[in-house]
Amino acid sequence: MARTKKQTHAKGRSGNPAKAASNRPVRRRATARDWIGGARLRTLTLGVVPVVLGTAVGYVDSGLAGDFGDYLAKDGHLAIALLALAVALFLQIGVNYSNDYSDGVRGTDEFRVGPARLTGAGIAKPRTVLTVALTFFGLAAAAGLVIVVLTQLWWLLLVGAAAIVAAWFYTGGKRPYGYNALGEVFVFVFFGLVAVLGTQFVLIRQVTISGWAAAVAAGFFACAVLMVNNIRDIDEDRLAGKRTLAVVLGRPVARTLFGLFLMLPYVVLLWFVLLYFRTGLTYFSLLLALPALAIGVSSTKPRELITALQLSSFASLAFGLVLGITLALQP
Repeated sequence: MARTKKQTHAKGRSGNPAKAASNRPVRRRATARDWIGGARLRTLTLGVVPVVLGTAVGYVDSGLAGDFGDYLAKDGHLAIALLALAVALFLQIGVNYSNDYSDGVRGTDEFRVGPARLTGAGIAKPRTVLTVALTFFGLAAAAGLVIVVLTQLWWLLLVGAAAIVAAWFYTGGKRPYGYNALGEVFVFVFFGLVAVLGTQFVLIRQVTISGWAAAVAAGFFACAVLMVNNIRDIDEDRLAGKRTLAVVLGRPVARTLFGLFLMLPYVVLLWFVLLYFRTGLTYFSLLLALPALAIGVSSTKPRELITALQLSSFASLAFGLVLGITLALQP
């Protein structure tokens, strides 16, 4: 009965900042290490990989193949790529702090067995965490605005606004879609399709088949990282009323889906290997992905699943960097 009351209480809390409990008692003051931990650095590969891939496929499909340096120097490509990276990273960090805030004020993190969160652990005031989240969203918007000014692609303002709104309502608002089994859809769309194809388009003003292939690969990696994280928290999320896809499907099916998400990028990689043989070196990232797969589909221990999450994230980074570099070295 006690659990039922807690679950009902958690469901009733609002992620709306106007209704949040801004005077939540703080147990101790958060340190710099706590704030860095709140940024969840291990997830930032989800922002780096799509920009690297978008830049690389833009190069091979630009008609300038032969000198990657000339490609970056042409029409401010390097500056635009770096700004795209800033947008992705600032948005990712903003999402992480936003989730910390929203899950904390809802009471979802009361059931956590993983690393403590700033809001849920009571080591930072909710409004402070919210302010930090909004600051990073603002930085992402500012970097995106510079891209718009440089490229004169004003319709990109709508894309940027949609990304920020989607980031907030992932766990924020009265009906967050991350609590209704749609989190994987969000990361696939925004950290796969939008990030890769958006980067390619602002660089070469077109979207290609290779761009779509890279976008799908990045999106599946993002889904894998989110899924293994939610498998780790499946029991606690169920108690808190947080209906992630892992909760809805159950642990056995969620594990299978995690494995598919993690391995599908290597199927997509065949497209690049057929076109550019040396991109086959990207398969060496399986040295990280396969251990992540083995742990993710078999373990129920939170610590081991955290290791699977880290390995999945690093596999994504290795995949993106090696594929990007091998594409950039094409003659």
